[in-house]
Amino acid sequence: MKKAAELRVLSVEELRQEENNLRKELSNLNFRKVTGEIENPMRIRQVRKGVARVLTVINEKSRAESPSK
Repeated sequence: MKKAAELRVLSVEELRQEENNLRKELSNLNFRKVTGEIENPMRIRQVRKGVARVLTVINEKSRAESPSK
């Protein structure tokens, strides 16, 4: 899991790719949870927080690029 400081050096394009990867992993984990073959249920929580972290950094970058009123 990447930390916010590591994510801030990435471009928005790379952040979107990271978000997509995390969402795919989350979907896979949720599927495995339903079928009962998940090894580490806490991984779901970690991935959800990772998605939120990526979205936060994307939001910070978009606010920095647009001029504020």
